[in-house]
Amino acid sequence: MITHIRVKNFKSWKDSTEVELAPLTGFFGTNSSGKSSLLQMLLLFKQTIGTNEILFFGDENSLANLGNFREVIHGHKEDELLELEFECKLREPLSITTLQEIGTFHYDIVPLDVDSFTFNTTISGNLGIPSIEHFSYTVGPKEIQKINWRKGTVHYGDVGNHRAGVTSCYGTPTTGSHDSSYELLSTLSTAFEKLFPCVYYLGPTRVHPQRDYHWEKTHPKEIDLWGNKAVDALLSARVRQLTTAHNGKDISIEERISTWLQKMDLAYSFQLVPRGNLDDNNYEVRFQRSPNSAKVTLADMGHGVADLFPLLVHCCYVPEGSTLILEQPGIHLHPKAQADLADLLLEVIKERNLQILVESHSEHLLTRLQRRVAEKQIGHDDVALYYCRNTDGVSTIEQLEINELGDIKNWPKDFFGDVIGDMFAVTDVQEAQMADRSEVSN
Repeated sequence: MITHIRVKNFKSWKDSTEVELAPLTGFFGTNSSGKSSLLQMLLLFKQTIGTNEILFFGDENSLANLGNFREVIHGHKEDELLELEFECKLREPLSITTLQEIGTFHYDIVPLDVDSFTFNTTISGNLGIPSIEHFSYTVGPKEIQKINWRKGTVHYGDVGNHRAGVTSCYGTPTTGSHDSSYELLSTLSTAFEKLFPCVYYLGPTRVHPQRDYHWEKTHPKEIDLWGNKAVDALLSARVRQLTTAHNGKDISIEERISTWLQKMDLAYSFQLVPRGNLDDNNYEVRFQRSPNSAKVTLADMGHGVADLFPLLVHCCYVPEGSTLILEQPGIHLHPKAQADLADLLLEVIKERNLQILVESHSEHLLTRLQRRVAEKQIGHDDVALYYCRNTDGVSTIEQLEINELGDIKNWPKDFFGDVIGDMFAVTDVQEAQMADRSEVSN
């Protein structure tokens, strides 16, 4: 699980400060306030792995297409340094060895069992070409040790002066050396690379639903940012007999999706059925709105269900313990379904041990979360809520203080617009009109 993130000089963020993440973390705020940018930092790391680039800013096929260093650096000031940081708890403990000084010019090899680390990197962009100024791993928990790389040299805390070349911002060592520095950087960079395949992303725009789908008998690891591979994933899960947890039992993913659709009052039933000859591998996604209604395709269900469908597959299909990033998940859902979506997210956090990072404008989703905290269905420490602002091109973030009763003590001004002000304005107009009518009648 990723436990905090921080960016400096990244897009609209001069300095986000440490943003603590919980099993469920919600980012709210006005348009262009910087919510998506915070999450894009994680996508930037994910898409850099395996590219042999310092940082891969993306292209039209990437999770995040950020252009280049100049587009990313705050204020387009290319002489500034870009700093990115995150902390994580590892799913499996990591064993590393570092050096500890035991006398003048004498060192001892110290084994460390690591269950978490904080990674920090600083990138410069002279002439628009990214280069590594510095990166570090601070490992824990028992014997905190900081491993620094700066200008080609590795330092173990205050010890060490070991030359080591790297090919990525997170420390992939160059080949040709197999000393202690190489082994250490190789172990840490491998841990970095194992973390981000467990980070999944569903963007705010979904693929247009189709009337039928052709399956190439693929078994996708990811559903992709538009939800393109949701049907492929379901068919793969059916063939491999994958299940998902619910109420202490393992049930099929298709059954779990059907239950959610019923609970959210969006569909009575859902089926993935072959179309034509079974060997053709063509399928339809069929929904029944009510017990007596006709079965229709996903393309006939409207944008709300069509957009929600890949999200439901995501929540069941990604491996347990994963981090799932969702942008505007309920954008086309009516208010009740937006509120029910909060319950869905809480369920997968508890039943599948997922971490959910959600960016939303939904007041109904937030209100349901407050209610569940008050009902003690989730601890207030298991939810982190933030409000982002952008003032004169600079983003700032404020953590919302939610107590055990679900109350938010520091409710931001105009959080979801001026609803109360609008209601008062309507009342004033109504009273004025009634007064005018009274005068005319008199």
